[in-house]
Amino acid sequence: MPLHVPPAPAPALRTVVTALASPTAVHEARTPSLLRAQGPLAAELPLPVHVLDETAPAGTSATRLAGWRFLIRCGERSVAAAETRLTPDGYAFSHFFEGPYIASTELALRQAEALQQPYQPRLLSIPRLYMLTLWLHGDCAADGTTGHPAATDLLVPLAPAPPGIAPHRPHRAAELLPVLAHRATPAPLLGSPA
Repeated sequence: MPLHVPPAPAPALRTVVTALASPTAVHEARTPSLLRAQGPLAAELPLPVHVLDETAPAGTSATRLAGWRFLIRCGERSVAAAETRLTPDGYAFSHFFEGPYIASTELALRQAEALQQPYQPRLLSIPRLYMLTLWLHGDCAADGTTGHPAATDLLVPLAPAPPGIAPHRPHRAAELLPVLAHRATPAPLLGSPA
């Protein structure tokens, strides 16, 4: 089934296109693959980036929109990614980057395309675990910038995943979120011996 990629807000896309056209922004990005790219660069596959609210009450899965991530393609391959962030004034270009999450995101999206049910892809970040998942939302008509994981949504951990969590294995949100919440909860401080 095809994925229903939500359209990126025009201001978010515009900030990435402007940064791609800026030799200074590209040069200062410290992304060798972006600097070595031969040919035109295009911002594709926009995905809203949501952050799991780790302060939400137990049993809930509150998220907040942090921005949008675009894969930067040169020819047939992704060479980097660009991220925008949501500010009080709208969207602002944040940074270019490369690394394992780019190939991992592409792999997870290809795997999701093979599923029988249509989904709306998003990214869900769990900062305390240094973890990123592809969030496959079951309501394809939903606004990609709002909402929280439904119990039946799928979460696909991207590589590298934290120890004990297999990357690229889809999990129902109702099953994985409690595990992640438990792992993200700081251990209580023990008092000193008396």
